[in-house]
Amino acid sequence: MLPRERVALALAHEEPDLLPWGEHSIDYNIYEMILGRESFVQGKIRETKALWEGRRDEVVACYNRDIPDLVDALGMDIVTVGQSPSSLGNPTPLEEVDEETYRDPSGNLFRVSAATHQLMPYKINVSDYQPPTLDQLQEQIDRLDADGLQKPDDSCWETMRHVVAEKKATHWINSCCGGMGFPSFGPTDEEQYLNMALYPELLPKLAELQAKWCMATLPWYAEEGVDSVMPCADLGTSTGLFANPSILDVCVKPWWGEYIKRAHDLGLKVLKHCCGCIWEALPMICEAGFDGYEGIQASGTMDMKRLKESYGDRLVLWGGIWHEHLLLGTPEQIEADAKYSIKWGAPGGGMIYGSSHSLAVGCKPENLERMRASREKYGVYPISID
Repeated sequence: MLPRERVALALAHEEPDLLPWGEHSIDYNIYEMILGRESFVQGKIRETKALWEGRRDEVVACYNRDIPDLVDALGMDIVTVGQSPSSLGNPTPLEEVDEETYRDPSGNLFRVSAATHQLMPYKINVSDYQPPTLDQLQEQIDRLDADGLQKPDDSCWETMRHVVAEKKATHWINSCCGGMGFPSFGPTDEEQYLNMALYPELLPKLAELQAKWCMATLPWYAEEGVDSVMPCADLGTSTGLFANPSILDVCVKPWWGEYIKRAHDLGLKVLKHCCGCIWEALPMICEAGFDGYEGIQASGTMDMKRLKESYGDRLVLWGGIWHEHLLLGTPEQIEADAKYSIKWGAPGGGMIYGSSHSLAVGCKPENLERMRASREKYGVYPISID
């Protein structure tokens, strides 16, 4: 059975020959670990500096080569691919304060994370920030309704087109894209959380603007030939939702439904990426019509057995291996994760194998190897696990 056939059967809640495997995100260290060569794919600060140095074509060539090669090397069924950096201009380098700290022209400071190797906001200048008004939000919505969005230039689709041409005949092509989460605004996460309470009158318009922007991008992905889109907008922490679920229910869920209808009309499946403890949001996710839910954070109480029993007839469940165990655990823990999640999630179809977040910086080689072997050991249909 071809990999794309496995995924199609899983999405139809039917049993394939082998549990399909995919990841929404894979960092550069995995490519280097498996392929035995330096990689820029999700290369964090290394990739950022290469783009600053005008090496965009080198970076994109690496993506074009390494993404298909890694999928083949690991035996994955899903290829997740995003947009490429544009060739029309190099990003402006930030001012280097020290070897770990950088400053942008607005005075914002960024530091390289010791954990992820990514350039992250460190101190944000909020002195000149002004909240939007209802009139300003409506003006943006009116412009979007009248003019639509201009599709990014052809160079931004280079890797996606390469992957579709090389792998779609055999594999399922998935693309992460902008998603609709809790509507808010502000220069920092803290201010965004506070502003949901301080400016409730703005939330419906913020949600509408976000939704219409996301919907305007859907034809781009259909035109490029991907099979599914994965809106990425987290909804919670490991202990609960970011904010009151009524905000999602009133402001966001109706737009989720419209987005999914438009995606389905274009022939796209919609797979929701979401970290955190999101039990309160799952009924809304189902009612909106999402095809699947990825990023099942077991450490945030998202238990595969309970999910399958409660929502397995409406959602494809994509996950199973604890992200934390891949980084900090043992091969025995990985195998236990696989055995448990496959036992409860895979029977009858409707499950895709993967990590609870990503294959990330810090993932131990022996744990990744046990993850691969465990799928082949336990994921053969019909599932039979004591």
